[in-house]
Amino acid sequence: MTHTNQQTEQRRRVVVTGLGTINALGHDVAVTWDKIAAGQSGIQRISGFDASEFKTQIGGEVRDFDPVSIFGRKEARRLDRATQYALVAAEEAVKMAGIDQLSASERAKIGVVLGTGLGGISTTEEAAETMFRRGVNRVSPFFIPMMLADSIPARISMTYGLQGPNMALATACASAANAIGEAMEMIRHGRVDIIISGGAETGVLPLSLAGFNAMGAMSTRNDEPERASRPFDAGRDGFVPADGAAILVLEALETAQARGATIWGELVGYGTSADAYHVSAPREDGAGAVVSMQMALRDAGLMPEQIDYVNMHGTSTTLNDQMETVALKKIFGEYAYALPASSTKSMHGHLLGATGALELLVCLLAMKHDWLPPTINYEQADPLCDLDYVPNEGRTAVVNTFISNSFGFGGHNATLIGKKF
Repeated sequence: MTHTNQQTEQRRRVVVTGLGTINALGHDVAVTWDKIAAGQSGIQRISGFDASEFKTQIGGEVRDFDPVSIFGRKEARRLDRATQYALVAAEEAVKMAGIDQLSASERAKIGVVLGTGLGGISTTEEAAETMFRRGVNRVSPFFIPMMLADSIPARISMTYGLQGPNMALATACASAANAIGEAMEMIRHGRVDIIISGGAETGVLPLSLAGFNAMGAMSTRNDEPERASRPFDAGRDGFVPADGAAILVLEALETAQARGATIWGELVGYGTSADAYHVSAPREDGAGAVVSMQMALRDAGLMPEQIDYVNMHGTSTTLNDQMETVALKKIFGEYAYALPASSTKSMHGHLLGATGALELLVCLLAMKHDWLPPTINYEQADPLCDLDYVPNEGRTAVVNTFISNSFGFGGHNATLIGKKF
């Protein structure tokens, strides 16, 4: 512990000064939080395309989204859907943090580090269909720059003139959490003062639906969309895919204070590990998740009993929910049974590579409002999932510290810890 404290003293503190999101629950932070706090679901039958042939016909689509009205017809056609979501969420976060008020020379030093699992898959899908239907010469010259994962942070940098470190990270469903963690490290060690981080994803598409259905990974509770995502419930039958983005502005504490920026919370711990086990299934003993959480706790200089809330990865799949429950028991011991640990995927669905950013955003709001977001649709207890998942209704509780877990195909694990500032 002494070594950890010495490390903490030698590095800069990192705070969050801006939040932005667009997802199935809402097009901004306020609406999203109101629905999360109230335990409302954003899952509906898919309307963006004919899903009648798919086993899964439900998802967390971003409804009433008109990119032409936001970007103009010409620009909208040159932006992948995930990039469009990222730009909308980034605008909210940038304005909240006051980044737009900085001079051009100040903005030039800011970085962008984003996570995405599937990148520009909507563009890839459309281009492939064009090629096979209309010929190789009809593929758009914008196809390659639109489909590249790094186009998402690149577009944000171009919009605001940000010339600091700029990159996309891909670790499947841990992508956004890893991006935020790595951005933390850059700020801590003085490489940059401000980084825009988070994730963006388009998960509700024919191609991704077909692939996940072939794996048997998604829920087929098509007649009850709002009740389909039910983490830890004995009747769970898979995750529900979702679209959207969540963006956070991370900043060195001294920079934020010098600017007089509003601080939403402090990020104090980051852990990441690999299962080294299976391309899609998690280790049943939760060993990789345990290492990730242990690393984050060590990094934060906190004991397990100092954590007030855990936002679990909680996908609503049989294997993940059991594994994560086992992992929490190994980390927290008897305290695991008293520790509130919910999955907000029950409401917003699984945003794949962007989900860690949205869940971190939710954690920061839970801490601000001292309100535990629920796991909705918890109806039938699973003997192997026996913790306090804040079932069905949120509740008041003092939240001074939290853990947010994200796990991805390939055995990627990422854990973030935040505390009240």
